[in-house]
Parts: sequence; C-alpha cells; structure tokens
Amino acid sequence: MAVEMIVFLSVIGFVIVQRIVELFVARNNEVWMRSQGAYEVGASHYPFMVAIHVGFFISLIFEFVIFGRSLSANFLLFFVIFLGLQMMRVWVISSLGRFWNTKIIVLPGAHVVNKGPFRLIKHPNYVVVSCEIFIIPLMFGAYFTALVFTLFNLIILSIRIPIEEAALREVTDYKQVF
Repeated sequence: MAVEMIVFLSVIGFVIVQRIVELFVARNNEVWMRSQGAYEVGASHYPFMVAIHVGFFISLIFEFVIFGRSLSANFLLFFVIFLGLQMMRVWVISSLGRFWNTKIIVLPGAHVVNKGPFRLIKHPNYVVVSCEIFIIPLMFGAYFTALVFTLFNLIILSIRIPIEEAALREVTDYKQVF
C-alpha cells in the first residue's frame, strides 16, 4: 500500500472514529439535558445536516481513491492547520461540557456558556467544522469535495444558526451574553 494511501486512511479513519465517539457523547448529553427539562428545536433540518456530513466522507473517499488524488504539495501546512482545528474542537466541546450536542437542544433558564472560545466568537464549533470541511479535502487534493461541501455546509448553517439563536434568545440569557 502506498504511503499516500496510508496517510489518507489514517487521517480519514481518525476523523470518522472521532465523529462516531462524538455522536455517543452527544447522545449522553442529550439524555442528561432532557432529564433537566431541555427540548430539541430545528429537528427538521438535522437529517440534511447528517446527510451532508456523511456525503462529505463518501465524496472525499471517492474523489481520493477513484480519481487518484494525491497528497497536496501543501500537505504539511494543511495538516498543521488540521491539528490546530482538532485542539479547537476539544476546547469547544470541553467548554460546553454537558451542553455540547450535534442537535439543537435548549434548556429553559440555563445560562449560556461564555467561556473558552465562546468569549472570542459566538459559534466556534461551526467555525471549526467549516474549516475542517475545507481543509481536510485540501490535504488530499480533493478540490471538488472541498468546494461542494463547503457550500453545502454554508447553506445548512444559514438555516441552523438563526434557529439556534432564536431558541437560545427565547429560553436562556443569550440576549444578555451576546
């Protein structure tokens, strides 16, 4: 097996396993939040978001393997950015704690998290994911996947963020914090 394929499978395998673990964390957080009186909003767009993320991996694998893409000439730069994004991802998830989720779950009366990266920007998790969707394919010369799924992600976020912010404004101290 070529070194490029080993690098590709290692990075993509890591990210896929990471996402699966995160789904378990999100489910546990959802169960806890619901036991505290939380509820989900914006559920109708969630299947589309899942489809985009699954489609991203399928497209990336297909483009790299079938079209014979190779490591970018800037692979090391993109990989360093990717590692930085992974550190940001951990910072976001640990800052949100039990409130982190892949769904929009809101807890009436809760205080909005305003620590860690949330002191700097409103939606650091979306920034991280958006950057990953662009950078990961670039590491492997998968320009089609980088472009198309960045656009899909921007579309879904243009739906998701207003729904999330409206729900948070309605039942938490979001207006006062942001």
